Amino acid sequence: NGQLAIPQLFENMFPSWFAGVAFAAIGIGALVPAAIMSIAAANLFTRNIYKDFIRPDATPAQETQVSKIVSLLVKVGALVFVLTMDKTVAINFQLLGGIWILQTFPALVGGLFTRWFHRWALLAGWAVGMIYGTWAAYGVASPTQKHFGGSSDTIPVIGQIGYIGLTAFVLNVVVTVVLTLVLRAVKAPEGLDETAVKDYTADAGDPGVQRDLPGDQPDLPV
Repeated sequence: NGQLAIPQLFENMFPSWFAGVAFAAIGIGALVPAAIMSIAAANLFTRNIYKDFIRPDATPAQETQVSKIVSLLVKVGALVFVLTMDKTVAINFQLLGGIWILQTFPALVGGLFTRWFHRWALLAGWAVGMIYGTWAAYGVASPTQKHFGGSSDTIPVIGQIGYIGLTAFVLNVVVTVVLTLVLRAVKAPEGLDETAVKDYTADAGDPGVQRDLPGDQPDLPV
């Protein structure tokens, strides 16, 4: 396993006490991105689910408390996942993670930076990309795995081997563009855009924005 090259080097070439310190440093280094991702997941849940659907009148203090709890639950869940599940499962999720994240690109870019795409077309394109990418990855076998054995597969029509995520991305974009044209042709309702400039900008002194952070002291004259 090439991923164990550095730990094996520490174990074979250095004293035991130094190898222990090095292993601890590797473990701490792995915890940093895990902590960041758990905080990001907690913030996403609090602001997009808890605040919008469960408790719209939640105060900032309540949002902070919910974020702390969710972040802790995510960390505990990740620990249980690592300690109890087979290692190949983690590899499968790593493979699928790259494919799935790529499918959000058209919806994010098309939905935020342009109004040309129809919202239902963006959703349909995302669904097609997710389904195809998952199905194609599931069908890839390797000498050690029956499923999710790699990230490359035969590209439909072309017949060449390519990255599954990129193929799914192309299908995503094609479905989005074609369906947008169809929905606009039949004049399907696009919904209302309720966003405003004030939703994206905030200055000190605006309602709900503190002019000074707690504990800040005004600059003293020199």
